[in-house]
Amino acid sequence: MQVLFGFLVICLVIGAVIAVASIAIPVIAVLSIIILGVYIYSRIYFKGEKFNAIKNSISEYIVDCNELNAHIEELRSSYVRIKKTDYGETTYSNVGQHDYKRKSIANAKYAPTIYDCSRTVCDNARKQPFKYICKYFNIKEDEASLEQFGEILNNFAAAEEGKELSRRKREKILNDIANDIPWIIKAFFSERLDRELGFDEFKFDELFFPVFSFRYISAGGNSGTQFDITMDMDMLERFINYLSERVKFKKSAEGQRRLMTPNLRRSIIERDENTCKLCGNSTMNEPNLLLEVDHIVPIAKGGLTTEENLQTLCWKCNRKKGAKLYS
Repeated sequence: MQVLFGFLVICLVIGAVIAVASIAIPVIAVLSIIILGVYIYSRIYFKGEKFNAIKNSISEYIVDCNELNAHIEELRSSYVRIKKTDYGETTYSNVGQHDYKRKSIANAKYAPTIYDCSRTVCDNARKQPFKYICKYFNIKEDEASLEQFGEILNNFAAAEEGKELSRRKREKILNDIANDIPWIIKAFFSERLDRELGFDEFKFDELFFPVFSFRYISAGGNSGTQFDITMDMDMLERFINYLSERVKFKKSAEGQRRLMTPNLRRSIIERDENTCKLCGNSTMNEPNLLLEVDHIVPIAKGGLTTEENLQTLCWKCNRKKGAKLYS
């Protein structure tokens, strides 16, 4: 019935177009009528019983998809604990007689991943970025930092994989209902369709890697330089290797504990046959299942990054375990 009503609306719009065109109404007026008709049709459709029935039939899958997206966001923000020491904040004002061009100084704001420094420090950071990140962003060259960045790398690897799995989940949901959605809605109201179905906004291609910056601004604010270090997957792994060369391992029986790397993560998941060790769910049952590597004994409680202390968990079980540890 709703499809028939939509068809009648379109027929009326076409009829109106023909009528106004025959008396030489400008083209822009014709287009306006068409757009108005399509808009009215969309309003009626999204409030109709058929759309609500479709929405209700997939609501459970929408919730699951949104929860996965929220989990990915948590993984992507795991680096926020890494920041420079906060020495306070000041307000700039020029009290001299001369009108110096100092807008860049007045507008400069404190940021946890930006270090304002001399030109010399900025140049040295360009030559030895890892050394100066540790020095000026309060990162100690010890086991704790090594484990922390290992976990961040592990989280980023899971987030990268999770983005693709989330995309597939969303596409499968939309493909399953594609034949039930009118072409005019899919063609002109795809973003609204996502919102009406209940999908949370998720930017799959948005960059989320932390960027550490060393910034120099001259006294007069007329010149300056800035050097940025983006901690993407490759740079993080190189930084971890840099830290590992400077850390004296004490807790491992072999004299050195394993580092959580993408290769180790993959090997643990393969060892556990792509199956969650808690709930038993696997990629055989759910192809788009996000699997993560978990420390059985958490690092905070003395756990080591060794194969014996690592297990594969699905993202839901890992999230529940983390919530229990910090509750």
